[in-house]
Amino acid sequence: MNRIHMLVLIVLTTFLMGSSFAIGKMGLVYASPLLLAGVRFLIAGLIMAVLVRVLRQPHPNNAADWGKMLLIGAFQTAGVMGCVFISLRTITAGESSILTFTNPLLVVVFGTLFAGMRYRWYQWIGVLLGLIGVSITVGAQLQWKIGLVFGLASAVSWATATLLVNRWGSGLNTWVLSAYQMLGGGVILLVCSPLLEQPFFIWTGASVLILLWLSLMSSIVQFAGWYYVLQNSDPGRTSAFLFLAPFFGVLTGWLLLGESLYPSLITGGICILAGIYLVNRRFGTREVPQLQGESDR
Repeated sequence: MNRIHMLVLIVLTTFLMGSSFAIGKMGLVYASPLLLAGVRFLIAGLIMAVLVRVLRQPHPNNAADWGKMLLIGAFQTAGVMGCVFISLRTITAGESSILTFTNPLLVVVFGTLFAGMRYRWYQWIGVLLGLIGVSITVGAQLQWKIGLVFGLASAVSWATATLLVNRWGSGLNTWVLSAYQMLGGGVILLVCSPLLEQPFFIWTGASVLILLWLSLMSSIVQFAGWYYVLQNSDPGRTSAFLFLAPFFGVLTGWLLLGESLYPSLITGGICILAGIYLVNRRFGTREVPQLQGESDR
């Protein structure tokens, strides 16, 4: 695949990542947050599980590895997407996407504190820019909204999942891990739904279309496209393009939902985008720890 085709695929996958916030918020008109997220990933996980079986991808042969995949799913799918969908009830899709995609910045902090990782000076500048951006985005709110807490919690959960994948991922097949962490996370969300909310789903043509888009395009196609790009290009350079995802989150929130692009959101968003770029960008020839995790948004 030439560079132009690769760039098109990068833009497509990051667009699917970012636009899922606006489409998810549209889905909340027809369904409760945890139920919608749970059904989404149950469908995506079941399809992926069948595919990896048919393609005879290597599955774990011990309970410990299955437990690792379930724990990753608890953070990557249940934790991240549960918090995202709950956050969308009270904050905009643009705000939720910006807060959620601060996860690469948190990986640097958590990796240093808990995993003994070392990062370069410009990555720490990226973290600082990101923190400034979050402060501007959140601090400019005229009233405190619980969605802001859940937006930040989704980033914490994603960063935790990324570190777990970095630690355990080499011993697990990528596609098998993706399938069962989505499936496991979906089941966890469905179990939590009647415990933490009053679940409902209004079956209409629009709600089914939104559910299918989130399950197929924003989960399976997005994941397959992103990992194809990572496996067929320089992962360090490719991961720098993750800054496009929150950009598309804000853009689609404006286009599809009519969300306001107020100055603090734009200013804070630019700082966070610059921080994500610096954290993931590789300068020179020395290796930089790769911070991309699985992206199922």
